[in-house]
Amino acid sequence: MKIGVLQLNPIVGDLKGNAARILKAANEAAELGADFCLTSEMALTGYPPRDLLLYSGFVGRTWKAAQGLALELKDGPPLLLGAVEQNATGQGKPVFNCALWCEGGEIRQVFRKTLLPTYDVFDEARYFEAAPLGDPEANILRWNGRTIAVTICEDAWNDKDYWEIRAYSRDPLEDAAKSSPDCIVNLSASPLFLGKQQLREDMLGAVAGKYKVPLVYANQTGGNDDLIFDGRSCAFSPGGKLMARAPGFAEAVMIVDVDDTDAGRISNDDFSREAETWHALVLGTRDYAHKSGFSTALVGLSGGIDSAVTAAVAAEALGPENVTCVLMPSPYSSKGSIDDSLALAENLGIRTYTLPIEPIMEQFGNTLAEPFAGREPDTTEENIQSRIRGNLLMALSNKFGALLLTTGNKSELAVGYCTIYGDMSGGFAVISDVDKTGVFALARWYNANVRRGAPGIPEPIITKPPSAELRPDQKDQDSLPDYAVLDSILELHVERHKSKEEIIDAGFDGETVERVLKLVRFAEFKRRQAAPGIKLTPRSFGTGWRMPLACRREL
Repeated sequence: MKIGVLQLNPIVGDLKGNAARILKAANEAAELGADFCLTSEMALTGYPPRDLLLYSGFVGRTWKAAQGLALELKDGPPLLLGAVEQNATGQGKPVFNCALWCEGGEIRQVFRKTLLPTYDVFDEARYFEAAPLGDPEANILRWNGRTIAVTICEDAWNDKDYWEIRAYSRDPLEDAAKSSPDCIVNLSASPLFLGKQQLREDMLGAVAGKYKVPLVYANQTGGNDDLIFDGRSCAFSPGGKLMARAPGFAEAVMIVDVDDTDAGRISNDDFSREAETWHALVLGTRDYAHKSGFSTALVGLSGGIDSAVTAAVAAEALGPENVTCVLMPSPYSSKGSIDDSLALAENLGIRTYTLPIEPIMEQFGNTLAEPFAGREPDTTEENIQSRIRGNLLMALSNKFGALLLTTGNKSELAVGYCTIYGDMSGGFAVISDVDKTGVFALARWYNANVRRGAPGIPEPIITKPPSAELRPDQKDQDSLPDYAVLDSILELHVERHKSKEEIIDAGFDGETVERVLKLVRFAEFKRRQAAPGIKLTPRSFGTGWRMPLACRREL
């Protein structure tokens, strides 16, 4: 039995376009000999559609689109289609997350998702009703003499033997096992965090080995808002061995013969942290821009590592001819930073504008001279510089319809080392889930693996001490702990939920820990107003971060 896995990049809400994409891929799979096809979870709507699901009209149009797609595939292979279904029972939430068995021009069977995740970025219980209890055949497809267990994403992630603890009271695979299935299929929309594919393959392989049946997993690819879906659809033998893997970060049609464990192709992949980060940033930036209607982007170049990496990502994602970099030197900008910025732009083939801000700074000083009389210059004047730059960049963005990419990293966003309405201005925060040490590592990886000997990010940008250059001889470490220490503390606190006491017990200086955690707390209002970014870690400052603003917390 050959299953055509359709690993596609849907646009959320684009029912017509997504249906056309699925139809084309299904026809390609048919030409490759697929007996039936399998999409990712909610492939017809794109995942996650979020509050679109609160509109019954959207859910109704989705069902009509599914019926239309089934009819167009009347003479093709059957299709297990990820979609949504109106809950007609009048009880519970109004929508089911489902897989539709489309055969002979119509929808023949509906399989509903059982386990609805509500952790991190997931909020499925807000929209969906879980599959009802009591029907042992509810997720079983009997077709062509085969018994196939149909699961949807989380339904395959609750094996107590693998996790040693069960997050939900039910395990749909245990129910399905009672029907002695010949195969398990899983329609998934599993967003990336770094290292997740190794976890997926280990877990899914263990499930296949436990039930001694082949398992075929179809994942979505592409970027939707802050989430990156890395694809890497895969299949496992009854012994749990990896049989096949589709490419990462790209659309693909993969044919899996579940009766021939040696017939699959395992796509080459680089699971290093820097490689995954790079591919996710490029895909996320490209999709966010294009799916939002932008073809060009703007980046403010400071001569520092963050803006350099952001510019490199933008050039790769959109093409250097579609990226404009803007230099906005102040009296404190070093000649080296200006020269490094121009060299970077030349290396990447990006055009630049240079807009000196000293005259505007002088005008601000004159205008504020009376109310500021008798007060020494401080961070107020530094922030004015940043806000002047933000205004210039937004003016260019408005005038030319270009997406302004902000350049702040996770370390800065965590502790508030950024200026709201200044360098935080923009529409998309490319590296907001990459800490400072990770940005340096990515720059070196980029030069070695993407540029491969061609001029890339100039070496002085990578080796010089980081500085915002908002006052004479300023260095980041004047205001912050060493980045290696800072990033280690932030990882423990933000991503691993460790308290102050636990971090100190791990060997960090108590005063430094207390200071960092205080900065994190006070910067919450800035993060609430930040541009959306790309989620790379298990805990990012995006959809899954839900801290209160007006509070007195002690963590």
